[in-house]
Amino acid sequence: MKALLDAAVRQAVEDGFTTFITGMARGVDIWAGQAVLKLRAQNPAIKLVAASPYKGFEDRWSDAWKEQYSFLIQWADAVRYICPDYSKGAFQKRNEWMVDRSSRVIAFYNGESGGTRNTIRYAESKGVQVINLLQSERPIP
Repeated sequence: MKALLDAAVRQAVEDGFTTFITGMARGVDIWAGQAVLKLRAQNPAIKLVAASPYKGFEDRWSDAWKEQYSFLIQWADAVRYICPDYSKGAFQKRNEWMVDRSSRVIAFYNGESGGTRNTIRYAESKGVQVINLLQSERPIP
């Protein structure tokens, strides 16, 4: 997964994208932020925006994930807390905030219902390109 993600971020840079937004969730979001920071070390024009749903989002995580989260917050070019506190809608608001500021969404979507599906549907409704790294029929251009 990390290799596919690294390749997708590299391809996006080759396609002219320089600003990347991560939703800061454990797993793919954190790994995506790390991939962006690796490329930024070689190209200072690349920017990372950390979009956390609310302050304290990571409070109940393991120390290892908290450390990775904190590292991204520290090294991001911008940090946005989308909602002031936890709410049922905080994650969807964060996802819509990211899509509303994007021209391409890179995702790992396995077809199940949930936040990733909702985000992809929202992106498609807004005309934002979606690259699903789990679908071979939609390869990275």
